[in-house]
Amino acid sequence: MPPPSPPSPDHDARRLGARLDTLRRHLDRLPRKAVRSPAEQSTARTLLADGRAAREEFLARHAPAVYARLTDDLRSPLRVAGLLAAAAAHYPGLVPGEAELAEESGRAQRDKEGWEIDQGLFVGRVLDDPVSGRHLLHAMARPRERAERLLDEFRQQDTVDLGPVAVHHKNGVGYVVFQNHRYLNAEDDASNQALEIAVDLVLLDDRVDVGVLRGGIATHPKWAGRRVFGAGINLTHLRQGRISLVDFFLDREMGAVNKMYRGHPGDFTGEPEPRSLREKPWIAAVDSFAIGGGCQFLLVMDHVVAEHGSYVNLPAGREGIIPGCGVMRLPRFVGEAIARQAVLFSRDIPVDSPEGRMVVADTVPAGEMEAAVDRAVEGLRATGMSSVLANRRAMRIGGEPLDTFRTYMANYAREQAYCAYSQAVFDNLDRNWGR
Repeated sequence: MPPPSPPSPDHDARRLGARLDTLRRHLDRLPRKAVRSPAEQSTARTLLADGRAAREEFLARHAPAVYARLTDDLRSPLRVAGLLAAAAAHYPGLVPGEAELAEESGRAQRDKEGWEIDQGLFVGRVLDDPVSGRHLLHAMARPRERAERLLDEFRQQDTVDLGPVAVHHKNGVGYVVFQNHRYLNAEDDASNQALEIAVDLVLLDDRVDVGVLRGGIATHPKWAGRRVFGAGINLTHLRQGRISLVDFFLDREMGAVNKMYRGHPGDFTGEPEPRSLREKPWIAAVDSFAIGGGCQFLLVMDHVVAEHGSYVNLPAGREGIIPGCGVMRLPRFVGEAIARQAVLFSRDIPVDSPEGRMVVADTVPAGEMEAAVDRAVEGLRATGMSSVLANRRAMRIGGEPLDTFRTYMANYAREQAYCAYSQAVFDNLDRNWGR
């Protein structure tokens, strides 16, 4: 006897929609969050928690079936943003719609209702399922359409300026340069989208065999004339409600960072460790500091060169959020004890220290950075790119298989959403970046 077919989500979806509609009507009777009384805040928290519990119950039963329907049985790859838009259209109330997100877009983080949490719950449940999760990761690792449109320009001009990030080609090397100068290369939604396009161009251009990440020459008065690598997430923007769960937190890890680590995929096969269609080794050149997200980039590099006296850190304890995939990857470099100090107690790691040399392969004076990068490029080429890529893939399978990444991201999607709307984060942001 064949196994019974999985239950259709339609009946439960109608019940869920009715339940969520009732909860939403009660919530809409309250004043907006910024002016609620303590009693009204408590009522709102209860209503939101009830809605999330109902969504979680539905998704625990039906997430794979919902995902299959939204992607035409895995025939239509959708990025996270497209997937959420489709879910909002097909299953009202399951995730926030465009109107709800637009209503919140101009509010400070602490004054938002937190509809992005429901997005995180949905994405987390999709990633929990091996088939759906692998398919979503595959969709997120494909080159962006804008990058494909810009490829001819890049090949002709050898440079594309994307605003916060630029990408240049010279002698077979693709240089991705951070130039968000006003914020010392701090990251936000716009810089993340630009970075992913730049990474795509490096991977797509057959002339390029090595990618290099480096900060541009700063124009900030305090650092004018010097290079800085990166100051991490723009926490002022987060406080202002301008950092998106989808366009920053999720896109960054499953998009630009994962593409540097795993490359572009071929056709979707559902295999737990598919071969990449296009993959290239990456070098980072760290000037001054690599804070937070800057440090996270180093953990997917094949070689890191740093200026003497620079430092790296993952100050999640001071920020109150999860530092991307850094908490999964940093222990592989420095051990769990030091990683806990870095993440939970904001410990700086000087690149010239024994711990720093576990992250950074080569430290040189500022004036020798270009030469050190050139040596690293030639070292990779001397090894032979077929060998470099084969060994790179073998180390990745041993250290972080795709399903390990998928499982981590399932938890990250949920927990980062809750962190971003926690009272602790609101207080941290007001205390440290409320200027």
